[in-house]
Amino acid sequence: MTGSPNIKMPGTDFILRSLVADEIDHLFLVPGGLVDPFMPALGRVTDITPIVAAQEGGAAYMADGYARASGKYGACLCIGGPGITNTVTAISAALTDESPVLLLSGEVANYMQGLGLFQDASAGTYNDSLILAPITASSYSIPDIRLLPHRLRGAVKRMLDGRRIPVHLSIPSDLQTGDVHVAPMSVAKDFYHSEPLDSEAAGQLWTILADGAPAPRIAILIGGGMISDDASDDIVKAAERFHIPVATTEHAKGIFPEDHPLSLGVFGYAGTQQSTEAIVGNPLDLLIIVGATLNVRDSLYWTAQLKPRLGILSVNLSTVHVGCHTENERFIGGHGGAFARWLGDAADADAKPLTDTIPARQEWASAIRKGPRYYDAENMTSDQVPIHPARLVSDTRKVMPRDTTAIVDSGAHRAFGVHYWESYGPRKFLTAAALGPMGWGIPAGIGAKAAQPNSPVVVFTGDGCMQMHGMEVQTAARFGLPVIYVVSNNQALGNVYLRMKKQGAVAMALNEIVDHDWASFARALGAEGETVREAKDLVPALEKALAANKTFVIDVKTDRDATTPVEPYSEGKATWSYHE
Repeated sequence: MTGSPNIKMPGTDFILRSLVADEIDHLFLVPGGLVDPFMPALGRVTDITPIVAAQEGGAAYMADGYARASGKYGACLCIGGPGITNTVTAISAALTDESPVLLLSGEVANYMQGLGLFQDASAGTYNDSLILAPITASSYSIPDIRLLPHRLRGAVKRMLDGRRIPVHLSIPSDLQTGDVHVAPMSVAKDFYHSEPLDSEAAGQLWTILADGAPAPRIAILIGGGMISDDASDDIVKAAERFHIPVATTEHAKGIFPEDHPLSLGVFGYAGTQQSTEAIVGNPLDLLIIVGATLNVRDSLYWTAQLKPRLGILSVNLSTVHVGCHTENERFIGGHGGAFARWLGDAADADAKPLTDTIPARQEWASAIRKGPRYYDAENMTSDQVPIHPARLVSDTRKVMPRDTTAIVDSGAHRAFGVHYWESYGPRKFLTAAALGPMGWGIPAGIGAKAAQPNSPVVVFTGDGCMQMHGMEVQTAARFGLPVIYVVSNNQALGNVYLRMKKQGAVAMALNEIVDHDWASFARALGAEGETVREAKDLVPALEKALAANKTFVIDVKTDRDATTPVEPYSEGKATWSYHE
């Protein structure tokens, strides 16, 4: 790229204006000496809104939530050294769920590195870029101002090309204040809608169906790899054309509307009865997996029952996880959205094996859909005290508008949220599915609200999660972001407690939590707060929170002994053997 003497701006301004060119409108940060030059720059570049987090991990979680909710990438800024180490868990969660986050950190000037300056974490000391190297596509400290445009654009490309995963750039202070003579330009827009597909490999579908007996029992399983394609309408069109029922993993929940007649809901951990019955309850003819990896949670602990007669057809960008735990799994290289469009637009002659079996498939799918959707559905209307978590989720769904974005944190409450919440669109149900760090949802909800300002945002979290990242409630309140936090306060580390209460009094006690007053905590941080002890008060509290249009914490006293709706997963785990 060629510089121009007519263009001159500080490195900080070039970085911020490059974010704006990529339509990134929020930067999540924690100030500190090593990023001081960015503070006045944010006053000059007013098209990007700074959100100051309580802690660097929170800022990175916010950027992750922004990326997941917006379909763009998230950006966060912190100092090197202790700031960077605070982001490691958050960046790891973004990596494992393939969420693109651009992490920018400040460093001492290149010419002062290794001389003993305060907070020097450069290659001259312990090199914090190496700490992030295993959890990013690229982690690099820029040695010269002339390389800044090239390295920034290269980082964005690495972040979005194929697997969308985090990148890190360390910006020494001499680059922050030095002059750049290159105009900012958009890089990301060329990657957002890049959806390759090996159409020849996709044609395996017709070969498989043509070579065998009629195959009416076909289902589609959508995974998180399809979210980046914004392909909800395309997969609905394909499913409707051939009347194929569709399940999703928890990561992809909502990309296929869960009130659609062909929806089976979530399959796997905390999945529905209908998805379990369709995929492993009776012999399936063919399973088409789009953007899923069949990890332990998305496969009912690699259940031995997952053996369709004609095998599995797996559409993914990578072959890494294909065929690891299943037999007769065939690979189609490409994006899920491109495959959905290919299937929906297939020529009638090619698609004849699918269309000929529509009547039989309709009969099969309708029978499954007539069966119960949820496990333990009676708990959704229970009046018990303490409140049953299923009633908590069910009443929240009744009150919140259809376009609500639900963020579900990690803990026992996640199983209830995945199972009993109904989601109706892509990017409307967010959870850190793979790594599952506790407290992720609290700051991630802030990022999601920044990305979707016109959509209500509700965060299902727990008291254990609040102990870890509850301080970020003040960030939402300070910046006027009306996020509703529904705290399942069961005075325990729920999932671990459910296991440990079978192991004796000491093991159980170690997983109990003091009953904190989270509503008062919220009010102390500038938010609104309400405590709910009886089920009849849930709806009024939720309606009050929705009407307030402010950051609002609802402290719901829930039953820690309520068993999570994960029966098929538990059965799969109990029977699984590595040697099978």
